[in-house]
Amino acid sequence: MLRQRVHQLRTAAAAAALGAAVIVPVAFGAPAAHAAIVHVANPYVGSTPYLNPDYVSEVDAQATADGGTTGAAEAKVAGYQTAIWMDHIGAIAGDSTHLGLQAQLNNAEAQSATSSTPVLFEVVVYDLPGRDCAALASNGEIPATAAGLTEYETQYIDPIAALLGNSAYSNLRISAIIEPDSLPNAVTNQSKPACATATPYYEAGIEYALNELHPITNLYTYLDIGHSGWLGWPTNMTPAAQEYAKVAKATTAGFASVDGFISDTANYTPTDEPYLPNSTLQVGGSPLDSVNFYQYNPYFDEHTYDEAMHTALVTAGFPSTVGMLIDTSRNGWGGAARPTALNTTPTTATAYVAANKIDQRPFRGDWCNVEGAGIGARPTAQPYGSSDPIIAFVWIKPPGESDGDYPTATHAHGDAHCDPNGTQTDGNGNTYPTDAIPGYDVPAGQWFAAEFQGLVANAYPSLGATTGTTPPSVPTGLTVTGTTSSSISLSWTASTDSAGVAGYDVYRGATKVATVTSGTSYTDTGLTASTSYSYTVDARDAAGDVSAASAAVTGTTAAGSTGGGSGGCTAAYSISSDWGSGFNANVTVTDTGTAATKSWTVSWTWPGNQQITNLWNGAYTQTGSSVTVTAESYNGAISAGGSTSFGFGGSYTGANTAPTLSCTAA
Repeated sequence: MLRQRVHQLRTAAAAAALGAAVIVPVAFGAPAAHAAIVHVANPYVGSTPYLNPDYVSEVDAQATADGGTTGAAEAKVAGYQTAIWMDHIGAIAGDSTHLGLQAQLNNAEAQSATSSTPVLFEVVVYDLPGRDCAALASNGEIPATAAGLTEYETQYIDPIAALLGNSAYSNLRISAIIEPDSLPNAVTNQSKPACATATPYYEAGIEYALNELHPITNLYTYLDIGHSGWLGWPTNMTPAAQEYAKVAKATTAGFASVDGFISDTANYTPTDEPYLPNSTLQVGGSPLDSVNFYQYNPYFDEHTYDEAMHTALVTAGFPSTVGMLIDTSRNGWGGAARPTALNTTPTTATAYVAANKIDQRPFRGDWCNVEGAGIGARPTAQPYGSSDPIIAFVWIKPPGESDGDYPTATHAHGDAHCDPNGTQTDGNGNTYPTDAIPGYDVPAGQWFAAEFQGLVANAYPSLGATTGTTPPSVPTGLTVTGTTSSSISLSWTASTDSAGVAGYDVYRGATKVATVTSGTSYTDTGLTASTSYSYTVDARDAAGDVSAASAAVTGTTAAGSTGGGSGGCTAAYSISSDWGSGFNANVTVTDTGTAATKSWTVSWTWPGNQQITNLWNGAYTQTGSSVTVTAESYNGAISAGGSTSFGFGGSYTGANTAPTLSCTAA
C-alpha cells in the first residue's frame, strides 16, 4: 500500500505541474473484447500500428509539394509507423503544432475501439539530466544535478507514467524506447567531463523510469544499446552488458523490468552487410575488420551485433526472452552507389571493403543528417523468424526529421558534427568529413525536406516503383531440396512484381519461421527426426503487399540423429545472402551424440554448378561437384548437444539449389 500511495502522490504532483488538461478523465466505454491486459512475449506480433498524425501531415505536405512520381513515393512513408518523441517536458502537453501525449493516446484508443487486433503505440522517453553528453546536437533541458534528477522524475517521468498507465488505454500495447544515446556513454565516454558528471544521473534516471513504467502491464520497455559501430568491440560489449545489468538489478523488479533492447536508434548502420558476412576474411594477408572503416570491430552490421549483444546481455543476467529491436528508418543505403553483387577483384582488404560495403559513409562515426542515406527495411515483426532474438524492425526516428544544426557566426548553439564543412577524427589520427547534407542548417527534430527527399530516393527496398495496390505474383515451384534428422531445406521459384520482390515469409504450419530478403531458399533447423512438416511461402513487395496465395509443400525429416552421416552429428545448411551470380552460406554442425566430438567432417554434392570461392572456420576441398569440409584445430571439439559453424562464399549460374549434407564425427 505504501508504494501505491506514493504513486498516487506523484501522479497528483504531475497533474498539477501540467495543468488541468492532463487530469481530465478519459472515457471510452467498455474495452474492446480483444483488449484483455496480457503482457505478451512480442508486442509487435499480431498488432495494428498507430500512425502519428503530426508526422503523417509532414509527409503528406512534402509529397503534395513535390508531386509526380517523387511525391507518390514519398506519400507511402506516411503509411508506416514511427515513434512519438517525448523529447522535452513541454511535449507531454503538446503545443499548437504537435499533439500532446494524451491526445495521441486518445487517438490510438479510438482506433483500438474499431480494430480486431491490439493497437501498438510507440513512444520515446528522452529527456535525461545532462542528455547527449558526448555531443551537442540534442542537449536536453535538464541539468545533470541532483535538482535536475528530481525535475526529471517529478516533472517528466511521473506525468508520462500517469498517462500511459491510465486504465482507459489498457487496450493498447505501448512500446517505450527508453533514453537513446545514454548508457553507452557510461562505457565509452567517461574521459569526457560532461559524461562523467552525467553518468550517475543517467543510471538513477533510467532506474526510476523503469520502476514507474514496468508496472504498467500493457507497456513494454526497451533500453537503447547504441549500435555496432559504437559498442561492437568486445572491450565495449562486455562492459556495456554489465552496465545494463547494473541498472536493471537496481530496479524494484530487477531484470524483469526490461523487456528488451533497441539498436541503431536514429543511426545509419546497415541491418545487414550482405557481401561482407565474414569480418575476419583474409584479403591480401589482412582481415577485413582491420581496415580503417572498422578498426578491428568484428560486427559490421546490426543483425550480427544484436545477436552477439543478446548473448552478452543474457550472460550478464538478463533472461533469454529479452527481445532486440533495430531502427531501420534510415539504414537502407539504396540508390546507385549500392553494390549489387560481390566484387572479388580487389586484392587488399581496404579495397575489398570499399567495393563491397553498402554503408557509404566515409567514417562509421558520421551520424548527423548523413548524405546518401536511404530508408531501410519496413517495420516488420520477427524479420528473421520466431527463434531469432531480433523481434522487430521499427522506425523510431521519423525519416525527414533533422538530427541537429551546427554553430555559425550568428547562431552559437549546435554541433560541429552537423556542419557539412566540418571534420571529425577516429581517435587514431585519421580525419574524415562529417558527411552531413550540404547547404542546410536545420535544428534537431524539425522537418528537413532535402533529407526526406534523399532518404526516399535512396530507400532500399525501393519506395518508388510500386503503387501499393498490386501484390507480387504467387511463389511457385516450392520443393524440399534436402533433409537431415533435424532440418528441412526448401527452395522456390522467384515471384515477380513491378518494383521487385522485397522478401518472402516462410511459415511452418501457422508459425512464421523466417523472412528471406535475398535468394529463394531456406533451411529450417531444430526439427524432430522422422517427422512431417508443412510449409508455405508468401511473397511481399516494398509496399507491404502480400501475394494472393502461397506456395505449399510438406517435408519429412530423415530418421536417426546423424543427419545422413554417422558419428553423432548433424549439419544444417542455410543461405544468408544471394545476389543471382554468387551467394554466402552458413553450415551449423551439431553434436547429437552423448560425448564430445574430437573432430568432424561435412560433405555434400552440389545439385548445380556451384563453386566455393572462400571458406572460413573449416578446411575444404572441392572436386567437381563434391565438397568435403573438415574442422579446424580450434572448432573440432563440440560438447554433447553443442554446435559450431562454418561459412563460405560461392558462385553459380542457373539455379542455386541447396545440397543435402552428411556429417560424421570422431
